[in-house]
Amino acid sequence: MLFVTTPEIVGFEITETLTTVRGSTVRARNFGRDFFAGLKNLVGGEISEYTKLLAHAREEAIQRMIDDAREQGADAVVNVRFTTSQVAQGAAEIMAYGTAVRVKKT
Repeated sequence: MLFVTTPEIVGFEITETLTTVRGSTVRARNFGRDFFAGLKNLVGGEISEYTKLLAHAREEAIQRMIDDAREQGADAVVNVRFTTSQVAQGAAEIMAYGTAVRVKKT
């Protein structure tokens, strides 16, 4: 499944626009990560525990968006965007969304 942040895909023609597709996940911090992040916060620098948590969440949101696009019969997703929001103390949602399309190679 192709997915891009642009409105078009080089080398392909969009033959049909289907619908908006999305995928999301909600992730919460845990005590172990918070403890090590707190230590890292004292000395400064990247908090790699949170970086890994968010990277995994993004990949899961992308996969769910792709699954939604496949269910709609899409070949690709264009205009992919990401958003995040805090849904509870210590928990955030990451959402990937875009427009499901059918394409043909030019």
